[in-house]
Amino acid sequence: MDALSDVLRVANLTGGVFLNADFFAPWCIAARVSPEHCTPVLGPASHLILYHYVVEGNLHIRVDGADSEEFVIRAGEVVVLPRNDLHLIGSDLTLPPVAGRDIIRPPKDGGLFSIHHGGAGARTRMVCGFLGCASAEGNPVISALPPLLKFTVEQGGAAEWIHSTFQYAAQEVSAGRPGSETVLAKLSELLFVEAVRRYAETLPEGHTGWLGGLRDPYVARALALLHGDIAQHWTVDDLGREVGLSRSALADRFIRLIGVPPMHYLASWRMQVATQKLRNTSASLAQIAEIVGYDSEAAFSRAFKKAFGAAPATWRRSNR
Repeated sequence: MDALSDVLRVANLTGGVFLNADFFAPWCIAARVSPEHCTPVLGPASHLILYHYVVEGNLHIRVDGADSEEFVIRAGEVVVLPRNDLHLIGSDLTLPPVAGRDIIRPPKDGGLFSIHHGGAGARTRMVCGFLGCASAEGNPVISALPPLLKFTVEQGGAAEWIHSTFQYAAQEVSAGRPGSETVLAKLSELLFVEAVRRYAETLPEGHTGWLGGLRDPYVARALALLHGDIAQHWTVDDLGREVGLSRSALADRFIRLIGVPPMHYLASWRMQVATQKLRNTSASLAQIAEIVGYDSEAAFSRAFKKAFGAAPATWRRSNR
């Protein structure tokens, strides 16, 4: 089992296009998208992940906060905001920002939302999109990401297909062809996966956190085993034998990198999978209990209520 794919699958990502934007220097906007604004496209989403792909020109961006770093994003580069933080973007971030929601134009003839804003200077054209996420809270990947991820889709290798697809999608948006929204919706999901992979690959040795754990061969193998069969009655001794470490050595590595002991992690992950099954399937509580490794529905219900403060049936009614 690919643990990263498993975690992203349970996050229940759903993609959708937000808008096509043209800016002209000087300009500065403050942006954050409320989940309720995206309900017509995504349905209910408790969390949004934003991205900005610069097609032409460049922009400055900074996540709101006194200590936040300012980045320059150029044509062919993408910036992803995993936690939908309020952020400033513009040609000059010292300008008084305009609220993004105040300059969005509604779609015409079934097209996309759009922005045309700024002065008479240099043009910046970008495609902005979003991912809906039904279960970001407690998700080990999303919680491990920084507020802002930046990467270039023209760096060669496996990224070439992203670059060519983005160029195609940007042309589709400009032409206003039917189906453009569907094209970018699927691309949004793939883009986020690529951004996470790129970020994980650049982490320094010894970096702690879930993604850092993927860089350690023993912890990565243990994660793969746990994700591959969460219903198994695992023990740390079992995992140690499988990965080739003593019980104590594996536990120490796991705690140092992931932050919790292996069995605590497994219990938490079982609850994440349970919420996904409760939200998206019609499986009975007894079936879900078996899927996530509990010997009885009662034991599962007790663990779920301890984790979320509500019984599974009550939680399901409130989150479907």
